[in-house]
Amino acid sequence: MKYTALLLAALALPGAAQAQKVKVKLKPKGSPVGQYPGGIAPHGSVPMPYPLPNPPLTDPATDPAAAYAARYITQESLRRDLAVLASDEYEGRETGTKGQKMAAAYISKQFAADSLQAPVTANSTNPYLQPFSLERSAWQPGGTLTVGGKAYAWLKDFYAFGRSPFGPATAVQPVFVGYGIEQGDYSDYQGLDVKGKDLIMLLGEPHDAAGKSVLSPDGSPTKWAVDYRAKAALAAQKGARSVFFVTQEPADKFEKTTARLAPRVMQPTIAFADQPGGRAPAFFVSPALGLKLLRTSATAVQQYAAATAAAGKPVASKFRPVKFSLNAPQTSSAVSTENVLGFLPGTDLKEEILVVSAHYDHLGIIGGEVYNGADDDGSGTVGMLSIAQAFAKASRSGHAPRRSILFLANTGEEKGLLGSEYYTDHPVFPLASTVTDLNIDMIGRTDAAHAGQPDYVYVIGSDKLSSQLHAALLEANRTHGNLALDFRFNDPADPNRFYYRSDHYNFAKKGIPVAFFFNGVHPDYHQASDEISKIEFDKLEARARLVFYLAWDLANRDGRVVVDSNKP
Repeated sequence: MKYTALLLAALALPGAAQAQKVKVKLKPKGSPVGQYPGGIAPHGSVPMPYPLPNPPLTDPATDPAAAYAARYITQESLRRDLAVLASDEYEGRETGTKGQKMAAAYISKQFAADSLQAPVTANSTNPYLQPFSLERSAWQPGGTLTVGGKAYAWLKDFYAFGRSPFGPATAVQPVFVGYGIEQGDYSDYQGLDVKGKDLIMLLGEPHDAAGKSVLSPDGSPTKWAVDYRAKAALAAQKGARSVFFVTQEPADKFEKTTARLAPRVMQPTIAFADQPGGRAPAFFVSPALGLKLLRTSATAVQQYAAATAAAGKPVASKFRPVKFSLNAPQTSSAVSTENVLGFLPGTDLKEEILVVSAHYDHLGIIGGEVYNGADDDGSGTVGMLSIAQAFAKASRSGHAPRRSILFLANTGEEKGLLGSEYYTDHPVFPLASTVTDLNIDMIGRTDAAHAGQPDYVYVIGSDKLSSQLHAALLEANRTHGNLALDFRFNDPADPNRFYYRSDHYNFAKKGIPVAFFFNGVHPDYHQASDEISKIEFDKLEARARLVFYLAWDLANRDGRVVVDSNKP
């Protein structure tokens, strides 16, 4: 799952393992990787010999979907694949690293073992892989911000995320834009031309004395309060070169935050080398430095914030930012990575494509610890593999789907949904023929909101573009799943913005109906403690089966689900 919207967690963006000069301690004892010929865990029910036989389906075919789900989507097979992908030998599957490429090879071998077609004909080496290039950027120590003849230090007085436009010392073109928000009639940019400029803005959003947002009907925080990236993206759309965030928090809190984030700040980040748009690089300055840049006082900033909240719209300020210079050097290098594609052709409706997706990358090695990502998104990846096997076995046993199915294992999700963006910009199959994307990202755990309750799954986006998709989900669950479907994150005002934070969103942007299956976050999210020992395989099995049942319906119904809405 792409990084949380809350600021501290949102800033905790780990980078590539090979850039770290640390000794990594692995745990080879009991490793599953060498147990199977070719490193492939056999699919099927346990116990099973290797190679796995392909027994005929003996259930009387009154409900073939249920029979194939029971045979091939099992706790044992899910555990077997996850024990490999979430092992230390795979080094956290960081995009562009050896571990990610090992995972890509493993998934492609599983697709081949299930006799799925390799559809990337342009890749003669391994047509299961869709390769593409990225760029790794890494901040260098020693940056300085100079104002009024005084130099302020990197990782003490300021830090940043993104690509630096200030390699050598560069004159900054500062413009104050309030909170940097544009929503409905509220616009901090009205009447301003900020192309090529460097924007200074306040963190957060205007709120009243009780702390309630003036931008939402019920006073709950909006995305502007919790996700600085939304502001940085808007600034980029306006043509700004960079953003400087001024905080009103106490100085000691900024110092603690900076110290906590310093190791993450210095981790390399990965993005498309020539990606248009995106987000403006974001610099975070200390409270004292922020006031210096605005040539004002804390009292004046508080008065401005109070006046803005009272008016419910931007008000004029007397802040006149001072000119300053900045030296914030970075290094960059090329990175190669790969999506993994397995294709099952349909029958009479084979030109229409259903996509089942999950991202197989995670965070790699941080501070010598392997971040194995058993739930995020090892659980979704093995769920997709089990669904692929069930469909492949069904196809060979006389129950081939009418529509074709593409099983898409995405890379680079943790870096900004990069793999799914690349696929939807360079589709192997026409997007006009792609009927739905069912995306699985974290389905192996329980979040705090559902502790002690019956099995559940969050489903996000199923009603955004197609009422028929949503109805099909409800029917599949009623007929087969009987899980508690939780739709709370469909709320456009949800500050977590989960709808925008996994690979389905790149399909939704192209007008393709989506449904995103998710168990919610937990204390091990994006931590080294996200290990296979904490996976609840009974819940993983039930959720993967629900996705399979829905996919079975979508692949075999007479008409493709129609796009009949466009909800935010």
